[in-house]
Amino acid sequence: MKLKLVSKGSQAEDVQVSDVTFAREYNESLVHQVVVAYMNAGRAGTKAQKTRAEVRGGGKKPWNQKGTGSARAGSIRSPIWVGGGRAFAAKPRDYSQKVNRKMYRAALQSMLSELARQDRLVVVNGLELEAPKTKLLVQKLNELSLGNSVLLLIEAFDERLELAARNLPYVDVLPVGSLDPLSLARHDKVLATVGAVRLLEERLA
Repeated sequence: MKLKLVSKGSQAEDVQVSDVTFAREYNESLVHQVVVAYMNAGRAGTKAQKTRAEVRGGGKKPWNQKGTGSARAGSIRSPIWVGGGRAFAAKPRDYSQKVNRKMYRAALQSMLSELARQDRLVVVNGLELEAPKTKLLVQKLNELSLGNSVLLLIEAFDERLELAARNLPYVDVLPVGSLDPLSLARHDKVLATVGAVRLLEERLA
């Protein structure tokens, strides 16, 4: 398979890439499962509430069973009382879901392939900036007609790119080693360097 190599909005040449990584059939159910599992893995799961057995107080019956004209009450810490325990109290739990390596790799391949089919994956030779300025990065993105929601995929951490992109709310910079399915799903376009594409082929082969 070939991907277009773009330079300043004009087509320069094609880059030969692996069919395994960039020409896989789209598996929507697998992608959904992996994205949900990734999001769940980031949940803290530390929420905790007290049941009526754990709330302090309420040992004495507040009033007689009969003769007061009020409803029966056995404890001031009943779930229907203010300050009472919760009927179905939340407890700390682990939200993580098991996703094996083969499924995770297949989901990334499926997403990258779909991006390539929809012309939402743009490949360039490099993404170097002369200075860590947001204006320079915006200018480069406008030259490539990428819009506002862009994921920049690079070979390794680049401080200039990171500093230039942090003021752009819908632009993220990720090295290939930190790529995750949620980042691919939340951006309209992906701008990758040739070096990043080669690393993706090695990682997902």
